[in-house]
Amino acid sequence: MKLYEKGVYLVDGQKITEDPGQDISREEAARNTIAYGILEAHNTSDSMERLQIRFDKLTSHDITFVGIIQTARASGLEKFPVPYVLTNCHNSLCAVGGTINEDDHMFGLTCAKRYGGVYVPPHQAVIHQYAREMLAVSGGMILGSDSHTRYGALGAMAMGEGGPELVKQLLEQTYDIPMPEVVGVYLKGEPIPGVGPQDVALAIIGEVFDSGYVKNKVMEFVGPGVSNLSADFRIGVDVMTTETTCLSSIWRTDEKIREFYEIHGRSGEYRELSPGPVAYYDGMIEIDLSEIRPMIAMPFHPSNTYTIEEVNANLKDVLADVEKRAQVSLDGQVEFSLQDKVVGGRLYVEQGIIAGCAGGGYENICDAADILRGASIGADKFTLSVYPASTPIYTELARNGVLADLMRTGAVVKTAFCGPCFGAGDTPSNNGLSIRHSTRNFPNREGSKIQNGQISSVALMDARSIAATAASKGFLTPATEYTGTYSRPKYFFDKTIYENRVFDSKGQADPSTEIQFGPNIKDWPSMAALPQHLILKVVSEIHDPVTTTDELIPSGETSSYRSNPLGLAEFTLSRKDPAYVGRAKEVQKAEDAIRQGGEPTEALPELKAVLEVIQKDYPQVKAADSESLGVGSTIFAEKPGDGSAREQAASCQKVLGGWANIAREYATKRYRSNLINWGMLPLLIGEGELPFANGDYLFLPDVRRAVAENADSIQVFCVGEGLTPFTVALGDLTDDEREIILQGCLINYNRRA
Repeated sequence: MKLYEKGVYLVDGQKITEDPGQDISREEAARNTIAYGILEAHNTSDSMERLQIRFDKLTSHDITFVGIIQTARASGLEKFPVPYVLTNCHNSLCAVGGTINEDDHMFGLTCAKRYGGVYVPPHQAVIHQYAREMLAVSGGMILGSDSHTRYGALGAMAMGEGGPELVKQLLEQTYDIPMPEVVGVYLKGEPIPGVGPQDVALAIIGEVFDSGYVKNKVMEFVGPGVSNLSADFRIGVDVMTTETTCLSSIWRTDEKIREFYEIHGRSGEYRELSPGPVAYYDGMIEIDLSEIRPMIAMPFHPSNTYTIEEVNANLKDVLADVEKRAQVSLDGQVEFSLQDKVVGGRLYVEQGIIAGCAGGGYENICDAADILRGASIGADKFTLSVYPASTPIYTELARNGVLADLMRTGAVVKTAFCGPCFGAGDTPSNNGLSIRHSTRNFPNREGSKIQNGQISSVALMDARSIAATAASKGFLTPATEYTGTYSRPKYFFDKTIYENRVFDSKGQADPSTEIQFGPNIKDWPSMAALPQHLILKVVSEIHDPVTTTDELIPSGETSSYRSNPLGLAEFTLSRKDPAYVGRAKEVQKAEDAIRQGGEPTEALPELKAVLEVIQKDYPQVKAADSESLGVGSTIFAEKPGDGSAREQAASCQKVLGGWANIAREYATKRYRSNLINWGMLPLLIGEGELPFANGDYLFLPDVRRAVAENADSIQVFCVGEGLTPFTVALGDLTDDEREIILQGCLINYNRRA
C-alpha cells in the first residue's frame, strides 16, 4: 500500500501521475472527480468553496430518531420535507427497561404516519442494509444519524452525522461545510481466495488512521481493481471507511453495481459514475489487492491491525504489545490479559460474531458457510452467532440451504440486529475474547462494564477467517488456509416482507395522527442563550490519545435512555470518569440559581472566592444577572469524539450544565458539529503543558462578543489567587453556527421570532 505525499492526477482512470501532460489546471481537474459532481449537484450556495448541501433522503434508527424528531418538533416541524426512514435495529430486542424500547418504536411509527415518513419494524433490517436495498441512488446523497452511513459503493454519497444535522434538513435548512478535499483510493489487482472486504478495510484503516491522512475528506475509490470486486465486497469495504475518520466515500460504478440495482428491482436508479479524463486528487492511496492478507484488528481500536499470519508467528510479542496499549484505554481500572488465551502455542478465542452492516451481507455469510460446511464449532467455550443484515437476506439463506448448513455446525443464526456492534447482544464472559465481523472494537463496545470490574474484548476480522477459526473450534486461523471452493450462490431479492410489514407513507403526512409517547420519552430541558461572560469549572480531564463517543456516553443498555435527555445524562462519562456527573451537577446549581434570579454563591459556596478574584479586574461582572454571567462546566480531552455520530455525547454534557469542551483537536467533524448544535463552545488549545487542571475555575470575559464578532482567539483566565491568562481558539465557524452558539442551541436558534 502506498500513500502519496501530495496531490496527483489520475488520467483515463488508469494512470497516476504528478504531471497530466495536458493543458488542464489543477482546479479544473479537481472538478472531474466523482465527488465534486455529486456535491455540486446538491449544493444550494453560490460557491463551491462553502457548501450548503440539501440531501435527497434521511435515515435514522431507534436510538436516534426519537431525539431528532423531538428536537424538530420543538423547532416547528410540520412535515418531513424529504423521505425519512425510521429503522428499528438497535433496541429491537425490547429486553431492557420494561416498555421503553417498544414505546420508542411506537413513537416512530406514529411519527412516520403524522409527518409522512417510512417505518421499518424491528428485526426486518439493519439501518444500512435497508438503505442499500431500498434507498440508495447513484449520484444521490443520503444523511443518516449513524456514523456508518456509507453507500458509496452504490454510487450514493452518504454521511453520518449527529441528530441536529438531520433536524436542520427536516426544517429545510442546509448542511454547511467547506468543500472537502478528495483522496483517491486506487485499487489494482484482485484479492486472493480467503481475503474478504474486512481484510481490505482493516488494511486501509491501519495505514491511514494515525496520520489522519483522510480525516474529514472524501475517499473516492477508482482504478481497475474496482471491477474485480463484487458489489457485496465493495459494500463491505465501504462501510468501514468511517473508521478512517473520513467525511464520506464514493466509488466508480459499473455493470456489477447496475446488476445490484436490477436484483433489487430498482434498475432505473443506477447511473454509471467515473472520474473525468483527467482528475486531480488531494491525496492518493494505491492498493494492490493481491497483496492483502487476512487481517485482525486487536483490542481496542480498528486501527490496531496485524495480519493473522503475523499474530500467529509472533504471538507472545504481539499480545504483550496489545496488553501494553490497552492499559492506556483502560486507565489501569481492570486487569487485562490476552496471553492466557494461548493454548498449546495457539491463540484461542471464545466467541465469533458475523453481524450487522459490515458482516451480515449475503456473500459474507455464504462464504463463511462454505468454509464451515461439514465441520463443527465444537462443544467447548467457543460459540458462533450469525446475524443476516436483512430479512430478505435471511429468507434467501433459508431457501438455498445455507441457513441449515450453518446451524448444523453449531452456529446460531439470529435476526437482523446491531446489538453486537454496540454492546447490547452476545457479550462474552469476563476476560473473554470475541472475534467479530462488525465495525468497532472500542473498550466497552461489546458490553463489558469496566467500572464493575467486568472486561472482555473484541478483535475485528473478516467473516471468512472467523469461519476458518470456528472450523478450528476457536483457534485463530486465517481463511487462506481453507483449500476448498466458494459456491457463491446467486442472490434473489424478495421484498415481499417489506411490502407486508414496512409502513411507507409515500410522503403523505397525516396531521390527525396522534403521536404515541411513553413515560421515558421526555422533552429537551430549556437551555439559556450564551451570556456575556462565562465561568467554567473543569470537571474532567482526559489524556488518552483519543476519546471515543462510547466513553463520553456509553452504549449498550444505556441506549434505552436515549429518549430521555436527563435520564441518559446520568450515564455521562460513567465508564471513563464516574465522578463527572456529580461534579457537573454541583456546578449546575449555580447556573440554576442565576436563572431564577438568585445568588449563585449560595448554591455553590466555593464560587464566592472565584467571583471575588474576577471582580477585582472585571467589576462589571454581575453574579445574579443571567445575561451578564453564566456558570457551567467543561471537560478537557486530547482528541475527543472518535466513533459514533451520537449527538448525546455532547447533549448529555449540555443538559448537565456543560458550556464547552477544550481539546487539542476534535477526532471527527461529527462530534464538533454536535457540540456546536447544542450551543457548546468547541475550544482548541495548543500543545504543551495545560494552564489548568481538573477542578480549576476558568473565566471567559466577553465571550459572547468574541463569538459574535468571529474573533480568531478567545482570552481565558485560570482563576487562582489571581487571573492567569491563556488563549484558546474556536476554529472555523459559519455564520449560522455562531448564531446557534449565541442562542444556546439549535432549538433556540429555530424558535427565534
